[in-house]
Parts: sequence; C-alpha cells; structure tokens
Amino acid sequence: MLRYIVRRLIQLVVVMFVLSLLLFLWLRSLPGGPDSAICGERCTPDQRVAMRHALGMDQPIWVQYFKYMGRVFTGNFGYSSGVEPGTPAIEVFLHRLPATIELTIGALIFAIVLGIPLGYFAARRKGGIFDNLGIISSLVGIAIPVFFLAYLLKFVFAVKLGWLPDSGRQSTDLAQPATRVTGFFVLDGLITREWDASWDAFRHLILPSIALGTIPFAVIFRITRSSVIDVQNEDYVRTAEAKGLTTQVIRRRHILRNAMLPVVTVTGLQVGALLAGAVLTETVFAYPGLGQATAIAFQLRDFAVLQVLVLASAATYTLVNLVVDLSYALIDPRIRTR
Repeated sequence: MLRYIVRRLIQLVVVMFVLSLLLFLWLRSLPGGPDSAICGERCTPDQRVAMRHALGMDQPIWVQYFKYMGRVFTGNFGYSSGVEPGTPAIEVFLHRLPATIELTIGALIFAIVLGIPLGYFAARRKGGIFDNLGIISSLVGIAIPVFFLAYLLKFVFAVKLGWLPDSGRQSTDLAQPATRVTGFFVLDGLITREWDASWDAFRHLILPSIALGTIPFAVIFRITRSSVIDVQNEDYVRTAEAKGLTTQVIRRRHILRNAMLPVVTVTGLQVGALLAGAVLTETVFAYPGLGQATAIAFQLRDFAVLQVLVLASAATYTLVNLVVDLSYALIDPRIRTR
C-alpha cells in the first residue's frame, strides 16, 4: 500500500508539472497578455515595454518559466488586477476557498443522501413505478442546464415564495455581526454558538447546493442503480442466499459493499464537475466563492488569480482521485493484495 501511495504521489507531481507548463504557455499566448491586463488599454508603448521588463517577459522563455515556478513554490502569484484589485492572488484564493468548499459539501450531501438510497431502492424494484420515476428524474437532472435550474429555483423559492434568500452567503441584517473563525459560515456559527448566524448561512446554502448537486445526484443515482442490479445477480449473492444468510446481511455485506466501488469512483470524479459547475451557480446566486472569482477573472483578464485557480483545481481533482483509489482498499479487501 505504501508503494502504491508513493507512486500516485509521484504521478501527482508529474501532472502538476505538466499543467504548470501548459498554464504558463497558455497565459502568455492569450490576446494582450499579462502586461496588457496590468498596464491597461491606455498604456503607451514605452510604458508597455517597461511593464514587460518588470515582469521579466523580455527574457528567454525558459528563464521566465523557471522564475515562474519559483514564484509558484513560494506562493507568489502576483496581485489581482480584477477580482480584488491590489490584493495578492493567493489571498484572494484563500479568502474565497471556504465558500466554495462549503457549497461543494452541501451539493455532495444532497447528491449522495438522495442518490445512493434512491438508486438502491430503484434497483430492488426494477421495472416498477418507483424505478421508472427515478430514471425519468435522473434524466431531467442531467439534461437541465445548471444555470437554468439555478434561475428557476431562485425565481420560485426566493422571489415568488420568499422562503429562502436569493443571493450571498449571509444576510447583512443579523441582530449582531457574525463572528468569523474558520471562514465556513455555518461552522463558525456553531463554534461561537451564534445559532441565528449559522441558520442564516445554512439557508443561503440550500438553493445553490440543490442547483449544483442536481447533476451529481442524477449520475450517482444511475450508477448506484446499475451497480446494484449487476451485483445482486452475481453467483456469490446466490451462494449467500443458499447458505441461509439473512436478507439484511446479504444486502449489507454482499450487495451494497461490492456495489459501492463504481459509486465511490463516480462520486470522486463529481468533485471536479462541482468545481466547474460552481462558476455558473455562484454567478447566478452572487455567491462569493472561487467559481464567481473565476468568472470575474476571465472577464477582466486577471491572470494572477487565474493561475492560482487553475493550479488549485487541478491539484484538488488529482488528490480526490488518489483518495478514491485508496478508499477501494477499505471497501474491497481483494485490492489490498494487488
């Protein structure tokens, strides 16, 4: 197991190196480039030359890359020029990271809590009304665009009914200002026992989490259903039934445990999809996370913030895949001997 972890960590380093090279070349091939984004449209030719010299863009490309990597390893990505002008890009990332993590956790909880049980019961009643309704719901969940569903939820439950907030992470009209401890607003309210602040932050999470978690829910539901149908027809399940094991033991040990392998895989991969979908969701709900920062950074050509966001997203996606692979050994003991 240790050799496997080391091998995967080496692969992570290689992936990040290749991605950093591609990101470096991509940013310098964009129209205008970093010098134009910082200098502005009214920058004179002399000012542009001075800016390129200050950024080291007049040096050989390989020298620029190694200096760029040196700044990456020290966390010096430069200063934001659009998302939060004048703020170090790494601080913009760290300031907005808790919001996106909180939203991603909410979306995953929504997808997993509904997707796995409903997928299991649909498989147990294959061909029935519940199964057909589940399949139709999952197809609708995959087909409907995230931004359209977000606007629909916002219009119905926030604008028309007024049940939930329509934007932001927390209301500004609380009885007293919320105390910030970790940056996770729901958790901060629980830690400081400011129950109204925690509840208010949770209410702000509901609609964005549903909008963002709909596609992962549909995928997890379909994979769980298919996996349970395949597993319950295996020979070892019939052998367990022939031995006289109880139905609960067969379902828990032989069906669910073996059916979870593909579910764990697809759940891990959905984390990357959630990060991508957060751009649209956070934009619709004016949710101040990494998704909204990505949209603003692209619009305003904030290359410093884009570097941090792209590298962080890739690292997160790769680490999640590593955790998913390691979790196989906990679910299926046969993998530990490979």
